[in-house]
Amino acid sequence: MQSVRLLPLSGRSFSSHALLLRHSVRCVNTNVFFGKVDKDAAAEAAKPFLEKLLQGDRSTLAKSITLVESLRPDKRAQGQAILAGVMQHMNSLLDTHDPAKTTFRVGLSGPPGAGKSTLIEALGCRLTGHVPWDSTNADLESMGLKQMSNSSEPKDAPKQAHRKHKVAVLAVDPSSSTSGGSLLADKTRMQYLAQDLNAFIRPSPNSGYLGGVARATNETVVLCEGCGYDTVLVETVGVGQAEFKVADMVDIFVLVIPPAGGDELQGMKRGIVEVADLIVINKADGDLLPAARRIAMEYSNGLHYITPRRKNWIPKVMMLSSRTGMGIEDFWNKAKEFHKIAVESGDLQLARRRQLKVTDPTMTQYCIFSISTDTCSNSTWMWGYLNEGVMESFKNHPVVRNDLPRLENMVINCEISPGEAAEVLMSKFLERK
Repeated sequence: MQSVRLLPLSGRSFSSHALLLRHSVRCVNTNVFFGKVDKDAAAEAAKPFLEKLLQGDRSTLAKSITLVESLRPDKRAQGQAILAGVMQHMNSLLDTHDPAKTTFRVGLSGPPGAGKSTLIEALGCRLTGHVPWDSTNADLESMGLKQMSNSSEPKDAPKQAHRKHKVAVLAVDPSSSTSGGSLLADKTRMQYLAQDLNAFIRPSPNSGYLGGVARATNETVVLCEGCGYDTVLVETVGVGQAEFKVADMVDIFVLVIPPAGGDELQGMKRGIVEVADLIVINKADGDLLPAARRIAMEYSNGLHYITPRRKNWIPKVMMLSSRTGMGIEDFWNKAKEFHKIAVESGDLQLARRRQLKVTDPTMTQYCIFSISTDTCSNSTWMWGYLNEGVMESFKNHPVVRNDLPRLENMVINCEISPGEAAEVLMSKFLERK
């Protein structure tokens, strides 16, 4: 344990000295602890968190997510104990509760600038009941932030056919490849929804994790469900054609596309288009409306060449405008229709079981394409943790750590092939006693 040396207060204000002390303590605490974790102590410490979380406490939810995302093994063990309790609770509800009341997980993905955050705020404000479904952004701004934090119905709001929801938004932001930092600006864009007491927004960095999501996104979804949020919206980073890991974690996968979304061949390309349940052309207003209509037609034509991945659902292409509100209610009605079909066919209950199961990792390549097959599971979750654990153990092995710089230089100088260098390191790692 590093010691913290306090500097004399002379010449420094109390606040600056406190800031220095705080920074020093943070530097000590962020060192990764490789000692043995007391699982019993972690489980005991998790009990009050679990109790408050299941009662719907928002601050406990935020703290629990922080524990799950932590890189410290002791904190992470506490977070995993909370997660295990929530999973047991949610699993028991599958047999006793109406499947129609199961949390609806919605994943939204698409290229940067498609308007995912704006769409989520426009949809979320309507789902919580604070904004009428026929409102525009101008109406939202006129209501003001004060109105959004009030639990009462907006004045002169028309009666809505939709029931009110508790909405959790999990927004994943890209991390810098240079510094590792992340701006986490998605919550800033959702200024009105962030003030809503029936909404919870959690931005997270992807920390280099591929697929458009963060390492703990799946765990965070489960924690939000345990806290009583019946609608979870997962926004990925701006992704490309081959990044659709979020489809494994949600019930319906929505691809959001801007009006300048390419030609008909783009709509026929495999990958992210192939796994989309709804394709939404956003920003369909003003001068962009003709372009949006063209893109919608081209993607509709392209879908004819793609085999639907679900037995009971054919992907739909829709246009909407997050700014004017046009098409948002129709979009949610289609999503509810999907949810109803999934419940009635038993696919939703099956998906929940798959999301908690563990299967052979060799089956994961078929998960996206055989979603109705029970032998395939979304729980590459466990294997992801195993991969991370093995890599962490490999990198911290003393012999590997000592030989790695030498072998890297040999590869750079073309003295040895990358494959041969990897074999040398693996043999040294496996020879350890």
